[in-house]
Amino acid sequence: MGFLRTTATAAASTTTAITAALAFNSISPSSSSSHNNNNNHKPFFNQPLQYPTRLGLIKTLTNPPSALQMDTKPAPKTEFMVDMSCEGCVKAVNNKLEGVNGIKSIDVDLSNQVVRIFGSSPVKTMAEALEQTGRKARLIGQGLPGEVLISAAVAEFKGPQIFGVVRLAQVNMELARIEANFSGLSPGKHGWSINEFGDLTRGVASTGKVFNPVNQVSEEKALGDLGTLEADEKGEAFFSGVKKNLKIADLIGRAIAVYENEDRNDAGLAAAVIARSAGVGENYKKLCTCDGTTIWEATNADYVSSKV
Repeated sequence: MGFLRTTATAAASTTTAITAALAFNSISPSSSSSHNNNNNHKPFFNQPLQYPTRLGLIKTLTNPPSALQMDTKPAPKTEFMVDMSCEGCVKAVNNKLEGVNGIKSIDVDLSNQVVRIFGSSPVKTMAEALEQTGRKARLIGQGLPGEVLISAAVAEFKGPQIFGVVRLAQVNMELARIEANFSGLSPGKHGWSINEFGDLTRGVASTGKVFNPVNQVSEEKALGDLGTLEADEKGEAFFSGVKKNLKIADLIGRAIAVYENEDRNDAGLAAAVIARSAGVGENYKKLCTCDGTTIWEATNADYVSSKV
């Protein structure tokens, strides 16, 4: 009997020791898993305070996040060129945008006909709100305040036969908008593309292949393939569309080429170098075509909405 009592007492002592060890390990920074991973141990008093709850779970007390730890990321700034002529236009634009969810503030620049919108509302929603005021709106670009980004580019075709302007704007890092108008083309469909080089010494022939970054080579269609332009009986073509994965900063110094045939199997008609243009928060200027029409004042009916 004495032997049995001694054994029971030893077993109870062992159980108590194991329980105490587990409890200590639960609040100790030097757990067996961290030891096996050879992590650097921090002093015990620098660790968050932990204590067991009634259910045996471990609860950690940590300090609440300070104001510096809170998300202070500024709202994106989106800019539109809007057809405005008076203070009444400014008031109408402000009143309409104030009712759009996600918009934090609005800055209307009447002299430059630019509307700057700060907020997280989708670009399409903001554009539709502006058009509901009866005014034509064209996206300039989008970015974070203070960012130095190449968010807009332009290519100008100056003749002698084909004239036109192509404007590219970075909507976000995954999407770019392309707007173009041409004159002097033969009626029908014409292929056009962004080509590798801005060398115009031999016209389209010296601009290289269609631009296609290494990370896009597996795609069925080259990134620089812009599809087709369709010229009317007057030889004029208008285009407005978006292109996924196109980065404006990667296009500066390359060329836009226009071809006689839709499949681009000819020598090409004309090419123009892509140059940096006024973007978000920069100087504003209106781009005019050969007939004096300002591209931003073209009507919505003049543009063909498309994805390329």
